Amino acid sequence: MTPFDIGLLSLLAMGGLVLAGLFVPIALIACSFVGVWAIKGSPVLAAKLLALAANDAISSYFFGVVPLFVLMGFVVSEAGFGRDAFDVANAAFRRLKGGLGVGTVGANAIFAAITGISIASAAVFTKIAVPEMIRHGYVPRFAVGVVAGSSVLGMMIPPSLLLILFGILAEQSIGDLFIAGIGPGILLAVVFALGILAMARFTPGRVGQTRSAEAGAMPARVLVARTLPIAVLIVLVLGGIYAGLFTPVEAGAMGAIGALLMGFGMRRLTLRRFGAVLIETGLVTATVCFLIIAAQMYARMLAFSGVPAGLGMLAADARLGLWGVMAIYCAVVIAMGMILDSSSIMLIVVPLMLPVVTALEVDLIWFGIVTVLAVEIGLITPPFGLSVYVIKATLDSPDITLTDIFRGAAPFVVMMLFVLGLVLGFPVIATGLIPGP
Repeated sequence: MTPFDIGLLSLLAMGGLVLAGLFVPIALIACSFVGVWAIKGSPVLAAKLLALAANDAISSYFFGVVPLFVLMGFVVSEAGFGRDAFDVANAAFRRLKGGLGVGTVGANAIFAAITGISIASAAVFTKIAVPEMIRHGYVPRFAVGVVAGSSVLGMMIPPSLLLILFGILAEQSIGDLFIAGIGPGILLAVVFALGILAMARFTPGRVGQTRSAEAGAMPARVLVARTLPIAVLIVLVLGGIYAGLFTPVEAGAMGAIGALLMGFGMRRLTLRRFGAVLIETGLVTATVCFLIIAAQMYARMLAFSGVPAGLGMLAADARLGLWGVMAIYCAVVIAMGMILDSSSIMLIVVPLMLPVVTALEVDLIWFGIVTVLAVEIGLITPPFGLSVYVIKATLDSPDITLTDIFRGAAPFVVMMLFVLGLVLGFPVIATGLIPGP
């Protein structure tokens, strides 16, 4: 049996283990170990090679990005800045028909720019926005659909854990990935807002009533007071990276320090709640770092087997061209999103596809943005749809079923496919802001 055959069998075995319910990193590590053992013929050598891969992953400078941005995200969430973002966005869009839905999208976009965790966005705005929209006559299915759709902005608008994960897997600049995510993230938010306004005008039965122009009004002093902390964090993190003042790791540290100072200074954060934040940060960081280590082992096994290079040769021989390869790739990623979570998809497909797209001379920063967009679609598609399950668990209401949430999110899936097509057709949307060498 050739190494290529062993690599293919390990992929099949890993897929079977994941579908059977085994935790993805464990499946990756197990199949990587057995695969290298079969290729090299020695379990000791396999263990040493995989240990070296784990060491290389941990010693990476960008490994420090994860806990810092996770800490900042949880501090921001715990300090109530999500509610501030919602109030500010609602005040800005209250005069529009369907304005509360547009305000929810705007609040999610603002919240995404200081957290980067879509699950946090889904949980926060399920508590804040859904009851508010239902109380003002919006159809429950529409209300949960808006939150489900707009929650994925946290994975595109920087800082984003998925962009960090891609940067580590593909060995690309996380700062460039952050900057590249700004254009598609804003475009996605604008398309969502226009879609909501169109539904409110042409299919009012799907939306329900709208807020009055007076409801949600906010004095200028209060508006500034609630906007300032959010703006400071956004400028501190993204402005620092864009201006070249901070590396991504340093920007994460500055953002976490800024969020802590404002949380304690505004008396929104107590020592007890901060302790809970540290525990949550530790749990998420450990999970993400375990995923990264497993991915490095998996990538090393694939390199030994020659599967990525073989797939690249097959793609070249098939004469699919760049667009054929990208169309198939996006379809596979979206299909995988129906049964797997976002991090698991990236861990499986990115190491497999990197040699293929590199041979096609694809801009890996653009490829990362396309990957995250395709993965985002999977977050709100059945039967898995992680964001949908988070919303359902947070609501804890028998009146709103999983089916209602999936149906409410369906228009946003269509909008996301439209944006994905635009980014595929016009790469400058992602790469236009990145400074030249």
